[in-house]
Amino acid sequence: MTTITEATDPTHGHALPNRMPGKGSRFFPGLVFGLTFALLLSDYMSRQVLAAVFPLLKAEWGLSDTALGTLNSVVALAVGLLAVPLSVLGDRYGRARAIVGMAALWSLATLASAWASSYGELLVARILVGVGEAAYGSIGLAVVFLVFRPHLRSTLSGAFLGGGAFGSVIGVALGGVIAVRFGWRPAFVVMGVIGLVLALVYAFTITEQRLRDHAIPDPAAKLEPETTALMTKARFRTLVSTPAVIMAYLGSGLQLFMTGTLLAWLPSFFNRTYGMTPDRAGKVSALFLLLLGVGMIGTGLISDRVSRGVTQRKWTSSIVYAVLSLVFLVSAFSLGRGPAQLALLAVGAFFVSGPAGPAGAMVAALTTPSIRATAFATLALANNVLGLALGPIVTGRIADSIGLAGALRVVPWVGVLAILALVVGWRTHHSSLARLGLAGAGGATASNGSVQ
Repeated sequence: MTTITEATDPTHGHALPNRMPGKGSRFFPGLVFGLTFALLLSDYMSRQVLAAVFPLLKAEWGLSDTALGTLNSVVALAVGLLAVPLSVLGDRYGRARAIVGMAALWSLATLASAWASSYGELLVARILVGVGEAAYGSIGLAVVFLVFRPHLRSTLSGAFLGGGAFGSVIGVALGGVIAVRFGWRPAFVVMGVIGLVLALVYAFTITEQRLRDHAIPDPAAKLEPETTALMTKARFRTLVSTPAVIMAYLGSGLQLFMTGTLLAWLPSFFNRTYGMTPDRAGKVSALFLLLLGVGMIGTGLISDRVSRGVTQRKWTSSIVYAVLSLVFLVSAFSLGRGPAQLALLAVGAFFVSGPAGPAGAMVAALTTPSIRATAFATLALANNVLGLALGPIVTGRIADSIGLAGALRVVPWVGVLAILALVVGWRTHHSSLARLGLAGAGGATASNGSVQ
């Protein structure tokens, strides 16, 4: 196993004293993951409850599919555009404090959504939800990585990102039930209250000092410059310094185009194509979103397993996931309603977000620890702008022209672009590591404890 003599504290960018991995409470890393994951659930519950009430909003306010898709997409767009600057602030001033502040903001904005009296007011509230959520994924994952060993990164990334799908499941299913029984406004109230309670618990449990006390030394700390004069420039150069890391951003973002589409439009698809009521459509959609979340975790586990000793296999596994999702989703939406369509859709949903976990691991391997939240924010920028924001609004725009079923037959083909980006990342993997001085045993293997 590689011996690490000094690591960088990603909380503030200071050097950590010499220490061996595993020092400190074994309970605390699990607590960090559990609470950070719970807030991620709240994040997506607040974001995706909107999808459950699409039919009610459409009927009450006479909205077009483009307008509905915009309400969903502005959240992801705000996340994408603000993730990097807000993550820089989190890296500099403290990630635990940033997490609590963000959770409070998106929860209050979700509560405000319940009192919107017009489309414009609801749109503003949804933008504020996005502002609150903007850097949460990147800062939250950086905090989780801080207290776990590097060889678990694909699994942790997949599980953490899978939390978005699980939160969507709860938001869509619970939101649909509440909306049908009590109206769409109480659905927003419930999601907002849950977020505020979790933020309060996090504030009293996870602190900057406790994170520093339990930090695990990181092999990528060798990328940190030794002189203060070069430190800032060199750190941020690693964000886009190699073809592989750029392709990780692009491949993940383009693949999540279809993920965003499924998150936003599955309840409406079942409502319109299968004639289900909004609450039943929400419950059925939740089953498919649950598969999506399980797929994120399962594919991350597989990637970690097959890439032990050969990290390039993370790219290979990502390509396989992207191809499988393309084949099954195109096939599913080409069929008419029925069991065959649902079976194919289930398999496609399982694999559709598979590249996200390995992408997070590769971004971590190719950037410095002190700006890891910023690196994940750059990944979040691609994920949200190229994927989670564009998917719903482009699908809605096409649906206004040819119907939702027709739109869903077209949009999965964006996956071809994701596959091309992942292939380029696979081909440039070794040369990118070499450019950073991480080629060979020091950076190309996962089994010896080095960067993966």
